[in-house]
Amino acid sequence: MMIKKLLMTFVATTFAVAAFAQVEPAVKETAKATTETVKEAGDNAKAAGSSQPDKSMDKAKAHIHKAKAHAHRHQAKKAADAAAH
Repeated sequence: MMIKKLLMTFVATTFAVAAFAQVEPAVKETAKATTETVKEAGDNAKAAGSSQPDKSMDKAKAHIHKAKAHAHRHQAKKAADAAAH
């Protein structure tokens, strides 16, 4: 009886680890996308209160963060699709 419980616990743990391993890349990429979006918003806010040439640089940085966020969202979607299949 004890061996059966131990075996069931082992099997359940194995499946939980496998499921987490499939979901982890999607979670990481989603977090990266969120970080880049927050950086973009910060640079846009900074640009709103700046004068030239700092305003141009802050807007350029915000544009870069937006592109990175888009790429991370795309990677997160691909990882989520891969985990679902």
